[in-house]
Amino acid sequence: MNFGIREIFDYLQSMRYRINSVSSNVFKQKHNTSSKLKILICPDEIDVKMTTILFSICNTGILFAWGVLLFLPRWKGTQFLIQFPWIPFTLSFFYLYFILLSGSLTEVDFTTLPGIQNAFQNATLESAAAGWLHYLAFDFWVGTWIIRHSRKHNISHLKICLPLIGTFLLGPVGILLYTVLFWGNRFLMKAK
Repeated sequence: MNFGIREIFDYLQSMRYRINSVSSNVFKQKHNTSSKLKILICPDEIDVKMTTILFSICNTGILFAWGVLLFLPRWKGTQFLIQFPWIPFTLSFFYLYFILLSGSLTEVDFTTLPGIQNAFQNATLESAAAGWLHYLAFDFWVGTWIIRHSRKHNISHLKICLPLIGTFLLGPVGILLYTVLFWGNRFLMKAK
């Protein structure tokens, strides 16, 4: 689902109204902690539209940020993005929001493969969004590290484009490509 600026504005206005209209007796009901957090963050049941809007903002924003890394490596704004993990830092707030809405993570068994499979099969929109933002944040951080590391070792930006694209699309494959490139480059320099 794609939303225009007008739809987002209208929706945020309606959210403000709904948040202000939540009565205090809602908190008197017996809720577990995650339900209280859901009520504080989003007064109705989990709001699919807000989740979709925030997810779309994050997903579109990261495309722009990766485009800047790839196509404008010397731009002042790019330098700002790679010196501190601004994008992962920002995504972490949305990640936390989605985690709080998704309910309890304590029910997930992260120690077994069937437990992980079960977590994916029973994912809510919010937990799926949180999982995706987790990937986006770390992949982008790795991309900025690749740029910083390549500059420190005088590897041209053109050479790291494939590892950056690999990191954007396949995460660990990108860092593998960069590692092979880095060590291959060092080997060739020593051979000269």
